[in-house]
Amino acid sequence: MTAQAEQAGFDRQDETLRLRGPLTTQRVGPLWREVLRAAPGARRLDLSAVTALDTTGATLVLAGASAASKADPVPIEGASESVGAVLERARAALAAPRPAAAPGGLPFVAATGAWGVGLWHRFWESTGFLGETVVMAFAALPHPRRMRPADLLRHLDEAGLRAFPLTVLLGTLIGVILAFQSSIPMRQFGAEIFIPPLVGISLVRELGPLIAAVILSGRTGSAYAAELGTMTVNEEIDALRIMGVDPMAMLVLPRLLAAMLVMPVLTLVMNLSGLAGMTAVMIALGFPTALVLNQLEQWLTLGSLIGGLGKSVLFGLAIAMIGCRAGLSAGRGPRAVGDAATAAVVGGIVATVVLDGLCAVLFFRLGW
Repeated sequence: MTAQAEQAGFDRQDETLRLRGPLTTQRVGPLWREVLRAAPGARRLDLSAVTALDTTGATLVLAGASAASKADPVPIEGASESVGAVLERARAALAAPRPAAAPGGLPFVAATGAWGVGLWHRFWESTGFLGETVVMAFAALPHPRRMRPADLLRHLDEAGLRAFPLTVLLGTLIGVILAFQSSIPMRQFGAEIFIPPLVGISLVRELGPLIAAVILSGRTGSAYAAELGTMTVNEEIDALRIMGVDPMAMLVLPRLLAAMLVMPVLTLVMNLSGLAGMTAVMIALGFPTALVLNQLEQWLTLGSLIGGLGKSVLFGLAIAMIGCRAGLSAGRGPRAVGDAATAAVVGGIVATVVLDGLCAVLFFRLGW
């Protein structure tokens, strides 16, 4: 009978605990508790019938020797040369000093400095990614075939057309909410007639582009990061580079262009939906549709609409770049894709708010 066909086991005779058979990882599991339960009171461990031993079995033998006596471990006898060698290695490993615990966190000042240095490094990495994107965009202008139209159309469909229902829903709700909330203080001054210009200007200049950017960041920015992050984890990006294909031209540029093209459309849909919701509320309050349209025509200007749509293009570019960069810089662990998607959404929303503030200051200086 070979060692592979033997069954591991044990028996207790007087003051001797005998182990037999192959004490390997696959076989000692069912015996572990029984051996430790039978070990107390034994004066010796007999391994003469042990045919094979690995580190798991050696650990069981040493644990049984320790459980047999509360003072010093009992002697182990009868081990063959190979079994004894494994047993000695396991004993030496268990007797070796444990590694020191990981040091605690850095002091406050050092942690603040490390955070600042890391932020500076990420800033320069983002700047390098932006520069690489700009260079690749200009390089692709004389060679438009480097960017496949099928990819661009797919991204336009995913980022734009499939986001229309959500955009219409949110736009209508925003218009209804703004109209209802504005009617409460306006009624105190008899100025309910100014609700349409108030809501219209807010939507066209600020809320329309901003909410459309949040939608794009939550839907498309996270999708870009997840797709490219999965490709990075699966080493598909490295494979493209090895084959001589530039990932910037093949993967990044179509997504950037798609986001820049769909953002004005999403913003316009958001504006129209919000105005439609506001109009429904005004009709419910007793104002005719013609009066609402007259107020909107009087107060809304083409400059406000163009300014909002222009901001939306900038928002789309920032969101797509942050999503693509998060995906391409994803790590290799199991959490890499999730972390990349989270970073894309958070970074896209923060960048949108920052850019919106800069545009507000710029428009104020320009007198828009």
